[in-house]
Amino acid sequence: MEHKGIVMVYTGDGKGKTTAALGLILRAVGHKQKVAFVQFMKGQQTGEVEALSRYIPEVGIFRFGRDVFVDPNSPDPEDERLAREGFLTVVELLGTDLDLLVLDEVNVAMSLGLVPAALLVDAVKRRNKKMTVVLTGRGMPSLVEDIADMISEVREVRHHWRKGIPAQDGIEQ
Repeated sequence: MEHKGIVMVYTGDGKGKTTAALGLILRAVGHKQKVAFVQFMKGQQTGEVEALSRYIPEVGIFRFGRDVFVDPNSPDPEDERLAREGFLTVVELLGTDLDLLVLDEVNVAMSLGLVPAALLVDAVKRRNKKMTVVLTGRGMPSLVEDIADMISEVREVRHHWRKGIPAQDGIEQ
């Protein structure tokens, strides 16, 4: 059976979007596929990035974020610069023979205007048709919805953070 790449989206206000995408990376590597993970908006040290780099070094990791949250009302010029750099990297990767390309938190970057949604969608449409692209993050733009083959919305029912339990190593980071 011929492999056909699809566009997958994990969005919504619940926890688990990045985790779902990382599960796809694990599955793809198990099938000896070529994989890259591009992360927007996150620059802090996380367990998933550490595990990928240490245990699955064949996965390309590209990170474009600072170790602080982006102010949605007034992004720092460094956030803007990193997002532009990330966008250019994504366009380059979309022109390769990757099997799976994960764009983590790209929906947020697009919703804040840091990544141009129309240009990103156009680049995704022009990719190698065997490449699966995964977009994660809250605030999925309607342009992304139009090209997606699969959309899963992660909905928060309850979150321990609201009880005052802070982010924990191995769970959120």
